[in-house]
Amino acid sequence: MPVLSVLMVALLAAGWVLAGHLVDGAPPLLVAAGRTAASFVVITVIALLYPRSRPQVRAATARVGGVLLLAFLGFFAYYSGTLLGTGVIGASRVGLIVSLLPCITFVIGIVAFREPSTRRKVMGTVLAVLAACGYALADAPAGDGAGSGADGGALVGGGLLALGGTFTYAVYGYVYRRRMADLTPVAALPAITGAGTVMLGLTVVLFVPLGGVSAADWGGIAALGAVLTAPVFLISHELILRQGPLFTSAIALAVPFLVRLGEWALGREPAPGPLVLLMLLLCAGGVWLTIGGARPAPRAAEATTAEEATAAEEPTTATASAAAAASAAAADDDTLPAPGTNTRLPQGPEAGLPQGAEAHTRQGPS
Repeated sequence: MPVLSVLMVALLAAGWVLAGHLVDGAPPLLVAAGRTAASFVVITVIALLYPRSRPQVRAATARVGGVLLLAFLGFFAYYSGTLLGTGVIGASRVGLIVSLLPCITFVIGIVAFREPSTRRKVMGTVLAVLAACGYALADAPAGDGAGSGADGGALVGGGLLALGGTFTYAVYGYVYRRRMADLTPVAALPAITGAGTVMLGLTVVLFVPLGGVSAADWGGIAALGAVLTAPVFLISHELILRQGPLFTSAIALAVPFLVRLGEWALGREPAPGPLVLLMLLLCAGGVWLTIGGARPAPRAAEATTAEEATAAEEPTTATASAAAAASAAAADDDTLPAPGTNTRLPQGPEAGLPQGAEAHTRQGPS
């Protein structure tokens, strides 16, 4: 489990750094469509290599409405918003906004799905959002690519794009749980990524000029989807199945730190100052408050099960004691036949049967 967690964090951080580099030379929508198409090819090949998953792949493909909705939420809207935002405000800021996903999911769960809330989670959500806004303002002089020197309007616009994409992905999690919970991720993702590829591809063909894209950018987009995006989807879904979505979100809190340090190491942004680091830490702390303490439910369920088992054992013990007492009384009763004695009981009506049915039972069918 630690290996999967570390691998997912490393792949996520590398993906954001590479995406931030690619949107400097290629249209963001093209990067979104290309990475989705490459991940679709890889995940589909993996699914086809396992014959047992093919029936589930066909079952997922047959759910047209659910597949289209998930493709729009989790790929078209999410990647369009986050990558367009990356082109405006930079990968590190978008990565921090995406790290608010647990808080956004928590709010959506309360409002739309009537999930329980606590004061700790509300405080954590407010702290994380305020810290993210403070980070964006404190780090405003820094920027990469198209985000360098962005004015206040561009900063707000890019942040709203990234926030909108993150919001749709939070909704995607709930819809996926309702529509595809009975299928394995490797079986459900080919249909969803395929539909997302079609949506993004049509948008690129209709609205995005492709003349200025270099061969290096095409190769980088393919590597982003095949080497980084596809494994992240498979690993994250596996972690969700094993440890739950809150654990998966918790380990992803390290991503904004790694992205910021990675861009600094590559010379794309200056070294983060004390205020920037403070905002990052406050944001991480707020998200941790939101997702922390969310595991008592399984323990409560276990306690309830234990109580039920104990309650079930009590009548069983009483029954066993009564049976033992009856056996002892029977052993002391001289009127009962000795063991092994062939005793014929007088015939009479069988208990629980009407007389007509009892007679029919003795005589057999006519």
